[in-house]
Amino acid sequence: MLQNRSNGEWQGKPIVLVGLMGAGKSTVGRRLAQRLGLPFVDADVEIEAAAAMTIAEIFDRFGEPYFRDGERRVIARLIDGTPKVIATGGGAFMQEETRRLILDQAIAIWLDASPEVLASRVQRRDTRPLLRNRDAGEVLRELAAKRNPVYAMAPIRVSSHHAPHEATVRAILKAIGA
Repeated sequence: MLQNRSNGEWQGKPIVLVGLMGAGKSTVGRRLAQRLGLPFVDADVEIEAAAAMTIAEIFDRFGEPYFRDGERRVIARLIDGTPKVIATGGGAFMQEETRRLILDQAIAIWLDASPEVLASRVQRRDTRPLLRNRDAGEVLRELAAKRNPVYAMAPIRVSSHHAPHEATVRAILKAIGA
């Protein structure tokens, strides 16, 4: 499914990928940036660099509210008016201040995938704090129910399903008129 409300206004703005964990924001983002000749930035990597610890360590040591505050500050720094592709963490767009910034100063693209597809992807690594000691499918169904209505505020929606990442990149390029 492709939903496009961007009106071709992506040029000159950061492109921000949002969606649940496992949707492909980082992998697709790298490839999209390469195709567009833009820098790629993974907000989670930037958060870890700023904190000098992993996201899991931040959650364990300081809790989710502390992490979200750092995430908000890092994303605000990344959305500096220069064109680039930014992959965000799954919860970033859920924070009102961060979401408002993304919607006002960037082009938000929701990479939408079913909880089943996401679960099959995220089970490959155990670095995700929200999945610790829980069934990935169950967690992702719960998160999708809560988060998908908010992700739907993004002006562009692209399905991310069991297909090569290049198919998702092509769908995004088509949606933004590139």
